[in-house]
Amino acid sequence: MTGILAAAIFIITLAAVFAEKIHRTTIAVCGAVVMVLAGRILGFYGEPAALAAVDVNTLGLLLGMMILVAMLEPTGFFQFLAVWAGRFSKGSPIRLLFLLGLVTTILSMFLANVTTVVLVAPVTILICEILGIQAVPFLVTEALLANIGGVATLIGDPPNILIASAAGLSFNDFLVYSLPLMAVVWIVAFGIAVGLFRRELAALPPDPGAVAGLNPSETMPDASAAKRILAVLGGAILLFFFQDPLGVSPAFIALTAAAAAMIWVQPPVEKMLARIEWSVLLFFTALFVLVGGLESAGLLDSLARWIAGWQGMPPLAFGIAVIWAIAILSTLVDNIPITIALIPVIRQLGASGMTVGPLWWALAFGAGLGGNGTIVGSTANIIVASLSERTRTPINAKLWNKRGLPVMLVTCAVVSILYALMFPYFPK
Repeated sequence: MTGILAAAIFIITLAAVFAEKIHRTTIAVCGAVVMVLAGRILGFYGEPAALAAVDVNTLGLLLGMMILVAMLEPTGFFQFLAVWAGRFSKGSPIRLLFLLGLVTTILSMFLANVTTVVLVAPVTILICEILGIQAVPFLVTEALLANIGGVATLIGDPPNILIASAAGLSFNDFLVYSLPLMAVVWIVAFGIAVGLFRRELAALPPDPGAVAGLNPSETMPDASAAKRILAVLGGAILLFFFQDPLGVSPAFIALTAAAAAMIWVQPPVEKMLARIEWSVLLFFTALFVLVGGLESAGLLDSLARWIAGWQGMPPLAFGIAVIWAIAILSTLVDNIPITIALIPVIRQLGASGMTVGPLWWALAFGAGLGGNGTIVGSTANIIVASLSERTRTPINAKLWNKRGLPVMLVTCAVVSILYALMFPYFPK
């Protein structure tokens, strides 16, 4: 009875989030409150258990990186990179697509995908307007490559942060087991995007030299602050490499870097805090509470036992099945709640004696790449579609399905092959 009620609360909350009639954070918080109230009434959940369910390491890492981004954003550094890419493209649409895609990918390896596209997409639209070419190929490709780049590192995508915290994976683990695979997937995805947008990219701009007049330095009003923050960010990334020998968590490194940057740069604190995505942190917290209710009700344990019944399936086939199952789910619902819900299940499978090391990577790959399939599969996709309304050809769901879904299917097939090749080397 308690399991059914907890599952109903969780499913209704996710359905409301998917409907997008009310802000997803509001829905998630209401769902969390209902879960705790139901748990108290029926005796399976309460405030202490709800607080214990919140992953402070994940929230700390997100907050630390958000503070650094909030300080770096007003310096104009991100706009500098995008304008630089536009200038070096020399008006060639394919070269511009490659450079903007590369900039977006590199940024998304160290920043949240949403933050990356929010910063790069408006400049992309401006460059396309200057050249007189369609912005749609560039915006869609940037979102697709941002999602792929985010899978490459521990700090690139929220699901990675969640998985790393749950499985005890380090920054270096992602560089060894995820980055090489995502490099191959990136090349494949870019090639598919060029093919899918070949007609739009074949239209040469009326004045290819128009971008030559762009001056990247004019987009960076506070170069001194940018250099200081980048130095701190570089130091934090360096420390991520040594987190295991130092015996510190990624959250501690990120928050320490944020504190150091605040002392060194001394930004206007009120303005900086206003740029932090508090709604995202609250959304995560509410989801942790919701999933904690599912776990306390015994539902996740039952699900783990049911999945454990599949142990007759070869481990490699099981891992590939996880990739595709998560990827398909991620096309329908944001990959964050899916990841938070499945982490305790994998833990339970490990407790039952199943080898789950490779499953963590299957979860990361499926969640990251599946979001490319539909316009609602990733928050970055939704942001890009919203920004495209400023252009002559807004991005709608039908257009995205024609471009994003083929990329998702092919990249999932490619990563499945790579996963099979890497399977003997994944930590068990």
